[in-house]
Amino acid sequence: MTRKYQVAVVGATGMVGQKMIEVLLERNFPFAGLKLLASARSAAQKIKAGGVEYKVEEATARSFEGVDFAFFSVGEAISKELAPDAARRGAVVIDNSNAFRMDEGVPLVVPEVNPDAVFDHRGIIANPNCSTIQMVLALKPLHDAAGLKRVVAATYQAVSGAGKEAVDELEEQCRAYLAGQEGPAERIPHYGAPRCYQLAFNAVPQIDVFVEDGYCKEETKMVHESRKIMGLPDLALTATTVRIPVANGHAIALNVELDRALAPEEARQVLAATPGVIVMDDPADPYLYPTPLQVSGRDEIFIGRIRPDHTVPHGLNLWVVADNIRKGAATNSIQIAELLIESMSQGDGESRGR
Repeated sequence: MTRKYQVAVVGATGMVGQKMIEVLLERNFPFAGLKLLASARSAAQKIKAGGVEYKVEEATARSFEGVDFAFFSVGEAISKELAPDAARRGAVVIDNSNAFRMDEGVPLVVPEVNPDAVFDHRGIIANPNCSTIQMVLALKPLHDAAGLKRVVAATYQAVSGAGKEAVDELEEQCRAYLAGQEGPAERIPHYGAPRCYQLAFNAVPQIDVFVEDGYCKEETKMVHESRKIMGLPDLALTATTVRIPVANGHAIALNVELDRALAPEEARQVLAATPGVIVMDDPADPYLYPTPLQVSGRDEIFIGRIRPDHTVPHGLNLWVVADNIRKGAATNSIQIAELLIESMSQGDGESRGR
């Protein structure tokens, strides 16, 4: 008989939290009970899922008694406050914030890339940044085939990555702009920024706050997280992250310099053989490539425009697109839990966990 688990979704009223609930149902996750948690201001809301109406509860330390898996999709401060409490009460926390990603004792996991890392957890497992997830899914098979020497990434990130309020603001801006009026601009590059920009019909080369050396936090996340996930602490990787007026689906223009020659034809074969990757690239049909609209609602990452970079030895250019709310957040989190469940069903999960 298949074991059933008690599951909690923290941040259940947000975009990623709601998508987590949807993906749990789609993938027939074996839950016996589902607890939906959020802030005090969202408590008492009702969410219907799988034909059942759930009442949202306020998330407190006591909320996690008897919970097996707690999926967190809240801000860094709330994760730092509540995730350790949930872990102490016996839950495996899979956290979608930046709170624990670079902690030495916390695995940072993309199941198709470093699945074994999940078993070294001490109660908390970190879900990577959305852009990092799709980038390492493209980089790992190339590294395995020919070795990575240097990586340059430029992202084109959808507004859904900034939350529902930012999506709503973009829609208001579009209506206002087309009517010859000025719309609200409070969410981009981030809420509370000393200067905010209209995103409609625009592109903003900053995501999150600035940190050091002129980089913004999103750019440093991609660098440090990719090194940790791939086990390449010295990987030469640089990124520029840009918010664009697309509702959903992140894209990355990826330039890689390899240690050994890998022809575009070989790269297509290597990438197409990778679980979770779909190659949408055909030299006979140069107009075939993925776009954010095409991949929205999908859990795979899509790669196209695979071509040589003639300026360096062994260079390639790629175009990598994925649904940032699904694979970039909700689906990857649930796949992490599924790895643990699969291991426990084989009888070795308890010894390989905490």
